[in-house]
Amino acid sequence: MEGRQMKVRPSVKKMCDKCKIIRRHGKVLVICENPRHKQRQG
Repeated sequence: MEGRQMKVRPSVKKMCDKCKIIRRHGKVLVICENPRHKQRQG
């Protein structure tokens, strides 16, 4: 599982208070201090 940090999900949601939902190039991403919380809408 190394190298695959971003989860690709049909629906992204904040997993903690530090998660931020942003849009980049038409994709919805979640960025967070905790690398396990990174998500991308696929």
